[in-house]
Amino acid sequence: MLGAVEPLSTASLSVDEYIARERAADGKSEYLDGRTHAMAGGSPRHNLVAANLTAAIRTRLRGTPCVALTSDQRILIEDTGLYTYPDLAVVCGGVRVHPVFTDTVVNPTVLAEVLSPSTEAYDRGAKFAHYRRIESLREVLLVARDERFVERFVRLDGGDTWRLDTWADEGAAVPLESVGVQVPLDEIYEGLEQLPPEDAPPPPTRLPRPKPRR
Repeated sequence: MLGAVEPLSTASLSVDEYIARERAADGKSEYLDGRTHAMAGGSPRHNLVAANLTAAIRTRLRGTPCVALTSDQRILIEDTGLYTYPDLAVVCGGVRVHPVFTDTVVNPTVLAEVLSPSTEAYDRGAKFAHYRRIESLREVLLVARDERFVERFVRLDGGDTWRLDTWADEGAAVPLESVGVQVPLDEIYEGLEQLPPEDAPPPPTRLPRPKPRR
């Protein structure tokens, strides 16, 4: 996820109001149950890893029925109502959009988040809980920005059970089973040694976990 975010808004917005603001705004915000919070731009390390990951996957998807979308792409988790912007979304078999907000995608196959100190707990916790409610979703990548380490969560048999695999070794490649490609860690982290370490901002307030299914 992008870097530190601003505190939750206090005013309640309708979905229509939120989408109208997003389309006119320079920045991006998440939305859930009438509340929004602004997502700050990513750090240089975050942006490099996210750009490398997107480029590596997009190159390998050429000629397939899948497309890679950048962090500018808004998605909706229909089952929970969260509107958000993952660092990367892969969609296969045709992009399906919201029937009214046609710039909002609803059927990702793969989602990826580049972890930052200020967002890691949210990406692993409440946000991942929302992601697991996406019917089309098959894999989630959590990518470290400060070290060579990638976690892949794979949905088993289309249900609510997910398997975790990790990669960190030199020469390793992360297989994305749902789209049939392998992504080398060397490409994901290329150029990272040229950037200085960064100070971590304090953790901000987050949007909550999804409500339990009835």
